[in-house]
Amino acid sequence: MLTRTPAEAAAPPAPAAEVSLPEMHRSVRIPDAAGWLRRLLAFVGPGYLVAVGYMDPGNWATALAGGSAFGYTLLAVALLSSLMAMLLQALCARIGIATGRDLAQLCRDRFPRPVNLALWLLAEIAICATDLAELIGTAIALQLLFGIPLLLGVMLTALDALLILWLQHRGVRWLEALVAGLIFLVFGCFAAQLLMAQPDWAAVLGGYVPSASILTDQEQLYIAIGILGATVMPHNLYLHTAVVQSRAYGEGLPAKREAIRFAAIDSTAALSLALLVNSAILITAAAVFHAGGRTEVAEIQEAYELLTPMVGSAVAATLFAIALLACGLNATVTATLAGQVVMEGFLGLRLPPAIRRLITRLVAIVPAVVVTWLHGTSGTAQLLILSQVVLCLQLPFAVVPLMLFASDRTRLGALAAPRWQVVLGWAATVVIVAMNLKLLSDVLAG
Repeated sequence: MLTRTPAEAAAPPAPAAEVSLPEMHRSVRIPDAAGWLRRLLAFVGPGYLVAVGYMDPGNWATALAGGSAFGYTLLAVALLSSLMAMLLQALCARIGIATGRDLAQLCRDRFPRPVNLALWLLAEIAICATDLAELIGTAIALQLLFGIPLLLGVMLTALDALLILWLQHRGVRWLEALVAGLIFLVFGCFAAQLLMAQPDWAAVLGGYVPSASILTDQEQLYIAIGILGATVMPHNLYLHTAVVQSRAYGEGLPAKREAIRFAAIDSTAALSLALLVNSAILITAAAVFHAGGRTEVAEIQEAYELLTPMVGSAVAATLFAIALLACGLNATVTATLAGQVVMEGFLGLRLPPAIRRLITRLVAIVPAVVVTWLHGTSGTAQLLILSQVVLCLQLPFAVVPLMLFASDRTRLGALAAPRWQVVLGWAATVVIVAMNLKLLSDVLAG
């Protein structure tokens, strides 16, 4: 059993009503007498909910811009960003399992009330920005596939709340199955596109080796910062600490250590798949647009329109739009769950899922409808960029508390993160915060 410090022993246990995501808390049974593989499979699922945020529509613009402008050079940045994300998400799983609290609840436990309220407000803003990007991406996909006007598509995306609420009622495994299925659909779409694009695979492998030009070329550096800034999503850090608690692992120290190990394997495997998807977007842009002399393709609609004439097949553009729709639908699931975690964790306030989803969706849909009505497609592109800037601004306020809790041996005891993870985690935090602040300052400077 985990040794408790005197401070922890004196603290009253959390009420059962305060467990994170109570409708799915410890709802997935872990087989006791099963082999290693079956026990691992019982933990597979939360990582895919997290991986969605690493391939949402906000990531597409940076990958398209990087591939079309600089070929395969920025694949090294995509790889580095994903490695940082794998480490941070593994730390999220660790503190969720070790403490039985999610990141928002830990902030409420440890920080003064004014700090807690400020962190809650920033987290809510980030979730609304995330929802905004997903809403716009889904609406664009509906327009490309079915010719639905962008304004109508924006309003139709509100209906996805019904699907999410139904799946939540069915159980966490249904949510995980839907998300994983759509992720593999996206992967399949881009795998087929890569076959049609016929990239230079030797150059692709070379692109994963860091180049000095990334730091010396101002434009490359700017897009590299954008790729990094769009990779680690604030809401994922809150979400992962909660969804790992959906597994009914034991309370003893060996059982928690096993749960931490399996949860890290799950999230790392899922984020590896996300890395392949993001790489495929960038590789497609490099092989089709950069090789074809179109070096300024950054908008999703422009990429869709150019794929057919430049690849020579309408199937490539269709697969591109299908993948975008799947990403948009997928990301709404995680935004809903993250919103619930943040509100319940920071405030201890519980709302019915339907009300919570309605509030989040309305906050995101109002500016999207107004901008689409006034400015059309160009306006939504700018709104998509703005959503990523908002996420950049909020990110430090999620990453820094995560690292403080993950390295707190007083609270985690024997389950605290090993020193090498703490050192690498703080190094990644410094890089991510510095890069995001640089991106934000550049955007504000025009």
